[in-house]
Amino acid sequence: MERAAIVIGRLLLSLIFILSGLMKIPGWDQTSEYMAAKGLPLVPVLLAGTIAIEILGGLSVLLGYRARVGALVLALWLIPVTLIFHNFWAVADAMQQRAEMANFLKNLALIGALLFLSARGAGEPSLDARAAEARPQTSSHSTA
Repeated sequence: MERAAIVIGRLLLSLIFILSGLMKIPGWDQTSEYMAAKGLPLVPVLLAGTIAIEILGGLSVLLGYRARVGALVLALWLIPVTLIFHNFWAVADAMQQRAEMANFLKNLALIGALLFLSARGAGEPSLDARAAEARPQTSSHSTA
């Protein structure tokens, strides 16, 4: 049960990033306009970086390959994304403010889950666990 929960948890956590990154590719123009409207500079560079972080970070979490690093990168990336794109405190319309607050809180939950994964690792089964099993065990005792 634990192994299944770990795999399903990583799958569900990774989906939002992988799908979001993939959807930005055909939606490049719309996403660029949205980013520019938020006052971001170098939009093509930031958008390309965003796509790479979302897809590669999502795959890292999904596969459990260097999952601690992938999760930490996604968590750190989400901080400015959340503050810039879901600044509910600056929205006048009540309905829009509630929607932005929900997205803000969702991102905080994602950051929490990613920090947990970064601290604890991907668990088993994962590529990280498989690599750890394949490494020769070394003793911390020296023979002099």
